[in-house]
Amino acid sequence: MDAIDWGLLLLLSVLWGGAYFFAGVAVRELPPLTVVLARVAIAAATLLPLFWFLGHRLPQTMQDWFPFFGMGLLNNVIPFGMIFAAQTMITVSLSSIINAMTPLFTVLVMAGFQQERLTLNRVIGVLFGVCGVAVLQGASSSEGNNQLPGIMLCLGAALSYGFAALWGRKFLGGIAPVKSATCQLLCSSAVLCLIVMFIDQPWTLPMPGVSTVVSVVALAVFGTAAAYLVFFKILVRAGPSNVMLVTLLIPVTAVLLGNTFLGEIIRMREIVGVLVIGIGLLFIDGRLVSYMNAGRAA
Repeated sequence: MDAIDWGLLLLLSVLWGGAYFFAGVAVRELPPLTVVLARVAIAAATLLPLFWFLGHRLPQTMQDWFPFFGMGLLNNVIPFGMIFAAQTMITVSLSSIINAMTPLFTVLVMAGFQQERLTLNRVIGVLFGVCGVAVLQGASSSEGNNQLPGIMLCLGAALSYGFAALWGRKFLGGIAPVKSATCQLLCSSAVLCLIVMFIDQPWTLPMPGVSTVVSVVALAVFGTAAAYLVFFKILVRAGPSNVMLVTLLIPVTAVLLGNTFLGEIIRMREIVGVLVIGIGLLFIDGRLVSYMNAGRAA
């Protein structure tokens, strides 16, 4: 990775780390599913002009829409709903830290469906990840708060992202990144519109404050539409193993934003949990073992 790749990776961590912060603000006034619908719908509307400018066309048949529908469920509807619901129970910082488990679940899903080998490094990485979450749960329970439902929702979201990676590999290979992002967001918007209409009935809700409206728009434009474009750019330039490193940086951004603007306390056990999960990710990525082997050889 060169300086441009690292710069893009840092930018992506700010965009996605900021998404947790903006969601944390929005769910204080709006139901989680309503926030998810606003996020994906505004993001889809933001990407559509670029989609058409680049000469893409929307799928014409239900069969053509099917890959994007599945990706929308696994990559947007289910995980976004779980994370936003969790943020009504736990802090922005903790939800972002737990989401760093996504590569660990991706490894297990890929191995379970025989898409990738479960190597020793990856097994060690998964074990470190489990220990990191155990440390985080110990931090929450030590304060006497019942945060387990929120933690479980975030873990469910990470698992859904793992299946999304599997779905993308099987059904979205060779499709232009802008088309994949735009079409999955359109499918997510259609599904959530039906769900929110019956569950939240947003037209009956009181008008949210300015800070909530600004947070929802920022979440959609920067934390979703722009983030997808940067993500796919890194994916093309540096490959999937390098773009995965963003999960090491997102919790740092989210924790700092939550502490600065939402007054969330950073506990020592949360810091330890981040470090343990980070070590697990480095084992999965292979860099840590490579550096250790290179040092021994030298």
